[in-house]
Amino acid sequence: MSEASQMPLATRRAAPLWDALPYVAWVQACVATMGSLYFSEVMDLPPCVLCWYQRILMYPLVAVLAVGILRRDLGIAAYVLPLTLLGLAIAGYHNLLYYGVLPESAQPCRLGISCTARQIEWLGFITIPLMSLAAFSIINICMGLYWTRKRDSDE
Repeated sequence: MSEASQMPLATRRAAPLWDALPYVAWVQACVATMGSLYFSEVMDLPPCVLCWYQRILMYPLVAVLAVGILRRDLGIAAYVLPLTLLGLAIAGYHNLLYYGVLPESAQPCRLGISCTARQIEWLGFITIPLMSLAAFSIINICMGLYWTRKRDSDE
């Protein structure tokens, strides 16, 4: 009997869902990258300093995740999580500034566009900083779950 056939049926059915997590993270990174380029290049919305930092952390994820998926690298989360955790921290800080939780004096945006500039507010609450926070959160959740699942299956 193979090792896979000895696993409970629910675990065998759930395995493809767990294996899809890197793909979900890659699609999210692609959507976030294309969305940020659309906002700046098509809609002519200039990115603030914090947006640039978030882009610096998001853009490489498209390539890193793609290479990890193509190589079937089970350690993909170890390469992705440092970038996404830092991106999540910057996106969280950006949202705190944007929604006025932190004072404007705490923003690093001194030249160019302000980090609190209201450029997009869809449905009254969906903003560029919120979309970035959501994107980094989704990728973090996918990679965190993938890492714990692969770690547990190795034991």
